[in-house]
Amino acid sequence: MSGDGTVARQSRVTVPAPGCLAALMVPLVAVLIAASVLMVMLYRQERANERNRAGALDRTAALARSYARDVTAAPNGFPGQETVRDIAERHDGRLLSYARSEDSLTTVVRFYGEYEDTSMFGLSHSRAYHCYSIVLRKGAEGIPRGRTSPLEGCDAI
Repeated sequence: MSGDGTVARQSRVTVPAPGCLAALMVPLVAVLIAASVLMVMLYRQERANERNRAGALDRTAALARSYARDVTAAPNGFPGQETVRDIAERHDGRLLSYARSEDSLTTVVRFYGEYEDTSMFGLSHSRAYHCYSIVLRKGAEGIPRGRTSPLEGCDAI
């Protein structure tokens, strides 16, 4: 009290207890750690999925080369459309177009490659596909020579 009988005003600064500050920071740090772990896991899953998809597309290129070899090896020149369709199906492909002339055969085939796609919810099987234009021409000695080139889209149906 002051000298005239009134209550004197005092200003006090309160400092929180050390345990109180720790109680606020621990959950925040735990959430940051959990979020960073989840981000790293997601990044690794995405990279693995990209590698799996690239491997499946590489397999489609091998299928296209094998298909071209089998069509080239067909007896009596270029095979008919049904024979080419059967060869494509044996190589996990789908014949989209067929054009034959006396000295060339041009086909567009879609090849499929399956791969595993992982996510936070489990594993799924996905399909990657790639279309190839396969052109076979008879050379000077009458033996067919092939050229296989990937297409950006599968417009020919």
